[in-house]
Amino acid sequence: MIYNDAVNDILENVSKITQTVSQEEINKMTDMIVNVENVFIMGLGRSGLVAKAFGMRLMHLGLNVYIVGETITPAITDKDCLIAISGSGETSYIVSTSGIAKNIGAKIIAITSYTDSTLAKESDLVVQLKGRTKIDDEQNYISRQISGQHQTLSPMGTIFEISALVFLDSVIAQMMHDLGQTEEDLKSRHTVLE
Repeated sequence: MIYNDAVNDILENVSKITQTVSQEEINKMTDMIVNVENVFIMGLGRSGLVAKAFGMRLMHLGLNVYIVGETITPAITDKDCLIAISGSGETSYIVSTSGIAKNIGAKIIAITSYTDSTLAKESDLVVQLKGRTKIDDEQNYISRQISGQHQTLSPMGTIFEISALVFLDSVIAQMMHDLGQTEEDLKSRHTVLE
């Protein structure tokens, strides 16, 4: 059944991908996040949904966090950081917005599949999640078979986006530990307007 094969494929890939991030990278990322005044997060499409989920959890930790593009997002300064999520690292809006933040002096954290992308090159820290993205298709069947690049059952950027969600939720768990926060602390900051 394709459904079961797809579930297994996605879980296997996400597990492999998220385990390639080093503790050193996680420490650098969390240090950067807690040592700035404000954290700005952005992504487009499904990566944007992942960005919002991570932003919500950072807010639950008590940090000042904003989602780029929301009407209440203030100006970014050189005392802030921007977390940009883009599988390809070439999404024009993400690249141009990161460039603006970089010119202002904000720190940039890129979460991407491509360490040689435009986004990665202008970032202070790059966390690579080697998921399949929309630009990652080898068109030649023979080349794929020889190199062992078999077509995944997940559509488009799914592996990157799910890996990013799992990675960022795991970063929250690490930050809870590092900051001495409990689930009750996070719940106390959860919205009551729903």
